Amino acid sequence: MEYRLTEPFTKEQLKDCRAGDRVLVTGTVYTARDAAHKRITEMLDRGEEPPFDIKNSIMYYVGPTPAKPGFPIGSAGPTTSYRMDAYAPRFLDMGQLAMIGKGQRSPEVIAATERNGAVYLAAIGGAAALMARQIKKAEVIAFDDLGAEAVRRLYVEDLPLTVVLDGKGGNLYEQGREDYLKSLVK
Repeated sequence: MEYRLTEPFTKEQLKDCRAGDRVLVTGTVYTARDAAHKRITEMLDRGEEPPFDIKNSIMYYVGPTPAKPGFPIGSAGPTTSYRMDAYAPRFLDMGQLAMIGKGQRSPEVIAATERNGAVYLAAIGGAAALMARQIKKAEVIAFDDLGAEAVRRLYVEDLPLTVVLDGKGGNLYEQGREDYLKSLVK
């Protein structure tokens, strides 16, 4: 199936998404990699407000390259998601709806995704320039000193993604492996 997720993002929009489905996202997405996740977590530990409302948010694990003149952002391909696994369950428990990245996730992230009815969406690795075409606006909103890892607010239109983990326990990496092994038996 193919779904369109449009802002304002809600759990209701995600309830029918299943591992393997294609999703086109339009709206505000925040960038945050491991250094930003660490700082946000430290802020939360001190009782401070994070730089954006985590509830109902979508985080893209990306460190974009500098924008060329006339463009809002440079190449913007996904980074390996496991580096955020130490932080992701807390953010999901705070109401984060979706994570965008690439690669497998820890059992703790898988459990938190299911527990919270969230999704993990895969972006196409190796297609950073193509992904950047769907980003219409980009602004640094926190941790400018982190350079490419600063937190940015992006406005995306029809960002093409695939559901890897769904809120019902579906896991595309497991399903794909099982389907492949079944094909060998035939």
